Amino acid sequence: MQSQYFDVYSSWENNPEAFWKSASEAIDWFKEPDAVFDANAGVYGRWFVGGETNTCYNCLDRHVAAGNGDRLAFIHDSAMTGAQRSFTYSEVLAEVKAIATVMRDLGVGYGDRVVIYMPMVPEAIVSMLACARIGAVHSVVFGGFAAQELAARLNDSQAKLVISASCGLEPGRVVAYKPLLDKAIDLATVKPEHCLIVQRPELIAQLRPEKGELDFADLVGNALGRDIECVAVKATDPLYILYTSGTTGQPKGVVRDNGGYMVALAWSMPNIFGIKPGEVFWTASDIGWVVGHSYIVYAPLLAGNTSVIFEGKPVGTPDAGTFWRVIADHDVKVFFTAPTAFRAIRREDPDGELMAHYDLKGLRALFLAGERADPETLKWAEQKLKVPVIDHWWQTETGWPIAANPLGLGLMPFKHGSPTRPMPGYAIDVLDDSGLPVPAGTLGNLAIRLPLPPGCLPTFWSADERFRETCLSTFPGYYTTADAGVIDEDGYVFVMARTDDIINCAGHRLSTGSMEEVCAKHPDVAECAVIGISDTVKGQIPCGFLVLKHNVSRETEKISSEVAEMVRSQIGPVAAFKTVMIVPKLPKTRSGKILRGTMQKIADGMPWTMPATIEDPGALDAVTAALTAKGYGGGMRAVSRTGDT
Repeated sequence: MQSQYFDVYSSWENNPEAFWKSASEAIDWFKEPDAVFDANAGVYGRWFVGGETNTCYNCLDRHVAAGNGDRLAFIHDSAMTGAQRSFTYSEVLAEVKAIATVMRDLGVGYGDRVVIYMPMVPEAIVSMLACARIGAVHSVVFGGFAAQELAARLNDSQAKLVISASCGLEPGRVVAYKPLLDKAIDLATVKPEHCLIVQRPELIAQLRPEKGELDFADLVGNALGRDIECVAVKATDPLYILYTSGTTGQPKGVVRDNGGYMVALAWSMPNIFGIKPGEVFWTASDIGWVVGHSYIVYAPLLAGNTSVIFEGKPVGTPDAGTFWRVIADHDVKVFFTAPTAFRAIRREDPDGELMAHYDLKGLRALFLAGERADPETLKWAEQKLKVPVIDHWWQTETGWPIAANPLGLGLMPFKHGSPTRPMPGYAIDVLDDSGLPVPAGTLGNLAIRLPLPPGCLPTFWSADERFRETCLSTFPGYYTTADAGVIDEDGYVFVMARTDDIINCAGHRLSTGSMEEVCAKHPDVAECAVIGISDTVKGQIPCGFLVLKHNVSRETEKISSEVAEMVRSQIGPVAAFKTVMIVPKLPKTRSGKILRGTMQKIADGMPWTMPATIEDPGALDAVTAALTAKGYGGGMRAVSRTGDT
């Protein structure tokens, strides 16, 4: 079908308030908003001012009231334990009411903060919804996060309650959460009054009731059957705080409100993701990240979908066919994950042989986001899955897609390497460093005109001025994405790199992303990263790190020289691309983002801190060794090692 995108986007451009007023009708309001948008409220304006609603009510109660209580809300699939459990909307609602009752009995109420420090288990999701039910503000912290980072979040949020688990499960090991939580509380200056602990059979934690540590299952089990109504909250009240990953020092708490967030998510499910009520939607991520908040928990429930809660990895639990098994087992219609997952699968199973073992005919589309989707990975996924593979771009701060190819509105022609065009609500310009627009096809700073649409952050937690300074001051009238890219003559957006990943080589601004695109085309390369290294002559020179496919046995020096020649040939000698290193793996956060900034500091011999969200600290050791062998790095060690757990 011909895409309706242009008509829909134009309707937003011509009358933004009417557009979002219409979209807000998908939400049940306890009190209709006084205004769709108030430009004088908040830092840059607020959406749906005066409106009252409840996110839990919209996710659960209204579906049960409409007779859909027997519809599946969640499927929990643990590749770590082999267990699968399903929950109807009615069952989830009963659990949520019980948890909310326990919270209320512990003195938690409207406006109080609750930190959720959990693995991917159903108790984590229902705890989020229970917070929403009573108007408490949840802050999910990725399970297994280092103690001092958790302590910083306890302090900043001033959490009254922590909900945690005895352990998380990783391939080949059990990660004890309780010692990390204990240490975090010891370090924190603001102590929670109580901790609810979900005891997992793989590791039973010793609880200390005298310190407010209580068994989650016991309390919730005793509260089942008790009723608790949804608290009416303002549309502008916070639903959650999500601290950005990898922060050191004072954390940056992204605030998400109730009303605008629901409206944006409810609009996105049919229009962007093309999903219908009752169908299975699977986002392979973690609730510690924004993707999990938006598209594991809230959006699927708002839209009346079944959401898969997956505990496992794309490879190693047990193999590179796990994703295909989950899709086949649960008849997943639309699948969403990060490009790094597909790069890992492609590396382990380059010919896609494991796909043949599973029936994937029900899958309509694959969405990729979380980091830049390189064209080679996109093409591989298209060839193997034979469904549309849709790159889309957004951030923790925005909460939902900035740019996408909207499946529900009808797909536009694909351009590999582009998340396609801006979604309604987002007016994107490419600016030079002085804030002036640049011609089509010119690399610059991607910035979004204010106001940001519903669903985006209104501010940082208790830090309006910091929000202004960090996000709104660089280019007046714009939100600064901190991403660099181009918009071509067709209006397609290309996100090339974080702005600090643009390197200046002998006066030429070069995108490391464009070089990575070329590196990824080499048939022996599974993954790659390019960073800029300080150079006394040219200012910076590019340095490439390659991870080879598992079945490659060719001489590595030969591969390195071939890749270097490809970059010089396709980008030009101006790239000065000569330094190439082969490493066993790239250092990444647990959400799959490559730690290019840390790699760059190591290369330049600068002090660096082990990122709190790193997946495997040994990957940075391998990078350091490779750089040292080439004469880079100066032997500088990490100034501290946090997050090694």
